[in-house]
Amino acid sequence: MKDLVEYIAKAIVNAPDDVVVTEETGDEGTTLKLQVADDDKGRVIGKQGRVAQAMRTLIRVLAAKQGTRATLEIL
Repeated sequence: MKDLVEYIAKAIVNAPDDVVVTEETGDEGTTLKLQVADDDKGRVIGKQGRVAQAMRTLIRVLAAKQGTRATLEIL
């Protein structure tokens, strides 16, 4: 899941070297934290949050296939 988020984010942003994805596992499942440059936050979130919502949907589907839960936080 971490690789998928990183791949999508690097394809969208202007500064792909600033993309950092960290993965934390807890009681409620996996939390992926995505950090991008300040100028690229709008690109990752998208108009009305559509890009962020699409990435969250993909992550939930992958997590469901693995029998776990996952969330995405954009920092």
